[in-house]
Amino acid sequence: MKLQDLDIIITAPPAPGWGGRYWILIKLTTACGITGWGECYAASVGPDAMRAVISDLFQRYFQGENPENIERLFRRCYSSGFTQRPDLTVMGAFSGLEIACWDILGKARDRPVWALIGGMMNERIRAYTYLYPLPHHDIDRFWTSPDMAAEAALDCVARGYTAVKFDPAGPYTMRGGHEPALADLMLSVEFCKAIRAAVGTRADLLFGTHGQFTTSGALRLGQAIAPYQPLWFEEPVPPDNIPAMAQVAQGQPVPVATGERLSTKAEFAQVLRQGAASILQPALGRAGGIWEAKKIATLAETYNAQMAPHLYAGPIEWAANIQLAVSIPNLLIAETIETPFHDALIKSSMRVEGGYVTAPTAPGLGIEVDEALARAHPYTGDGLHLQMQDAPCHYDKPNSFGGGAPVQIPVGPPVNTD
Repeated sequence: MKLQDLDIIITAPPAPGWGGRYWILIKLTTACGITGWGECYAASVGPDAMRAVISDLFQRYFQGENPENIERLFRRCYSSGFTQRPDLTVMGAFSGLEIACWDILGKARDRPVWALIGGMMNERIRAYTYLYPLPHHDIDRFWTSPDMAAEAALDCVARGYTAVKFDPAGPYTMRGGHEPALADLMLSVEFCKAIRAAVGTRADLLFGTHGQFTTSGALRLGQAIAPYQPLWFEEPVPPDNIPAMAQVAQGQPVPVATGERLSTKAEFAQVLRQGAASILQPALGRAGGIWEAKKIATLAETYNAQMAPHLYAGPIEWAANIQLAVSIPNLLIAETIETPFHDALIKSSMRVEGGYVTAPTAPGLGIEVDEALARAHPYTGDGLHLQMQDAPCHYDKPNSFGGGAPVQIPVGPPVNTD
């Protein structure tokens, strides 16, 4: 069995674009005609540049290789250009290719991927979701409205979710850590208060931030929200400052979670060694793929830490996350995004039901990809998948985070969700 062909599809989810402005989908085909799908979660450069990186890695290291040789392929790419250190762009490209290899291997053996990486540990996977606006909500006001957030949380609980995530703490800027504005700190408390009052003990609160605070600012925020018992405080300081994150983890009572912007076991190991987080959130389309994430989970197990695979991408990365989650003993929860487009792109072949995902039994990643739908929604913009705010935090007027990708003009024909 040899890898022969590569195809790359850049798909733009319709407005409002939950999951990012675009998804980088990988299609690999073997010489014997088996097709595997993967997804890259890499946003440092634009999709055209990523297409070139993915093609370069495929031509140098994957083409003609047996997809079983995951370890060899990883070491080739990790060492490419005399590096042997995490590179977000290269490892993002590798991750998508690697996930596609596992899809091929599972299909070749007529077994789900989890059966090839240790077997079933978890029959079903606990899922969580961000709080997104309900149809009657004002999408601009939603992000700063505790009452709307509480209403969205109740809707999630009614659908079976036992954990919800939200991030009202202000802007993510390219300027690095800042002290939270007092208004943002108080709004964060009001969000926690309103959502806790709405859901009671029926759901965990997952407090999301994205590395925007100084150490002292994160400590102030963690102490302020602690009375509402959040399950985690996500990425409270910039992810490259592990000692600072350790200070936050040890200086306030809310468990710290991190990992969506980290890559490979090398970076996650430092988080564990320095006591910077007790919950790891690898994004499999960036962290090194399924096999590398399995190693990260093993490292976490030795430190009594748990895994919560991250998702702000499309359903192919989600499928990879679920395959990993089925196989590991230290799973906490897995992120999910439910939109008609996510569901249609994999032909409803994997779904959240009652707040859980049942372990897939179909071969490979356990999904069927609607390739025609993916191609019918090409990305034509010039923005990155996600982009940091250039302006600093405001202290004299309100701040607002718009929930990820901005509203987009729909591209291509309407989504068929029948």
